[in-house]
Amino acid sequence: MKKNILKAFAIATLGFSLSSCGESFLETDYYNGIDSEGGLSSVNNISTALNGTYYNLFYYNFAGNYAISIGDIPTDIAYWNSKTNHFNNIYTYTVVDTDTYLQDIWEYGYKVADNATRVIQASQALYEGSNDEEKTQLDRCMAEAYALRGYAELMMVNIYAHQVKVNGSDFSSEPGIVVIDQAPIEALTQVSRSTIGETYTAILSDFDNAISHFDAAGGDRGSILYMNKAAVYGLLARTNLYLENWSEAKQYAQQALNEKGITTLTYDATAYAALFSDNTSNTESLLSLAITQTDNWSANSSGTLWSTYNFSPSPKLQAMYGENDCRTSIFGWSDESTSAAPVFTGGKYSQHSSGNPAYATNYLVNAPEMYLIMAEADAKTGDVNSARNSLLTVAKRNADITSVDNLPATADELLSFIKDERARELFQEGLRLYDLRRWDEAADVFAIQAPNIAFTYSNYKISDLIFPIPAAEVNSGFGVEQNDWSGTLPK
Repeated sequence: MKKNILKAFAIATLGFSLSSCGESFLETDYYNGIDSEGGLSSVNNISTALNGTYYNLFYYNFAGNYAISIGDIPTDIAYWNSKTNHFNNIYTYTVVDTDTYLQDIWEYGYKVADNATRVIQASQALYEGSNDEEKTQLDRCMAEAYALRGYAELMMVNIYAHQVKVNGSDFSSEPGIVVIDQAPIEALTQVSRSTIGETYTAILSDFDNAISHFDAAGGDRGSILYMNKAAVYGLLARTNLYLENWSEAKQYAQQALNEKGITTLTYDATAYAALFSDNTSNTESLLSLAITQTDNWSANSSGTLWSTYNFSPSPKLQAMYGENDCRTSIFGWSDESTSAAPVFTGGKYSQHSSGNPAYATNYLVNAPEMYLIMAEADAKTGDVNSARNSLLTVAKRNADITSVDNLPATADELLSFIKDERARELFQEGLRLYDLRRWDEAADVFAIQAPNIAFTYSNYKISDLIFPIPAAEVNSGFGVEQNDWSGTLPK
């Protein structure tokens, strides 16, 4: 992981000036006094470094677009009209190990993990000699850094490794990613990939440490623009869902909702659309990015990808919504759109108060996902009544569903409904690929011939899919071994 990932980490990404944990991590005045060789020697400098870490999370190469979009684009819920060339190789499964999207996600995911590790290490070094006020600040910074690192590594292990569990089968002994947990990996260091199981153990440890340090600090910042306790509980729920730890997944999902004080969702079409009007408007969200009208990625944004760059909900997904489902209130089509070449206006991104989908944020962890996690966990363990109750909270977005009597009554039928409901509810949140893989679905991918429901590949064993590690990383010669990926693509 030599020059591609680590060599320029600290100078390039710790240089975003902000004081005392910061009011906004998007202020980017370069602060020459912070470098990787001892610059993190004060609480203020550690806070500045933390904000640089958020910037890398926020960047379009990672959670600001690519790392989220790759979870939806190559699945059955996305459609590409072929008018522009963005994510087209991912969508069409003509993937190569020099793919720029995969390279960028890898690079910025490791920037987040590396910077977070430096923040944790420096905070620990200062902690004992600090006063109570400084310790509170350091605990909060460590909490957020642990959460950021856990999130980054969870995203990367899902993208660059096999799903840890696939419908009861355990793949934890397969190669995972290079875990950064104890100390930063310095340039020229020989490394090796941990197993998937070891990677997940590190992720869970990071999230547990985040909660402990939030508690030691007396709480979080109270903003969904920063890592917070509710979001970390939500990420623990998601991680345990992937591990098929059903009891823990349900427990953490409920804790996330309790921490945020959420007991119901929005069911009116106008109110639903209003959830997405800016980066803090979504009262159902636990974590979002500080993308705004003045701080955004313009042509590189997720909103642009789902509008002028010609991705849209697939005909299959559109057919899955009921006629009176409030979630379709955000589905709009450009004047240039035709049935054969649809041009979407952005979906969840289209509702920004400015009218420009490029200014809209990514909501990374949300309450509806928590209800769906609880429903799936209960269905998997045979508690059908509890599963139906949790599922109803989300399914009522369709006004024709008013009670549990409108939901399936058996566990198998309920699980089938939950799978479809996750597609309907979590569209554009980047989770569909990992769902299809962990369920071992015989998937339809590479949609074609709109408005018909048609796919280039059907009955694809998508649980086998593994993306390549970027060739530049492998070829640097510092120990990262390539996946056996080419044979996992559909034929």
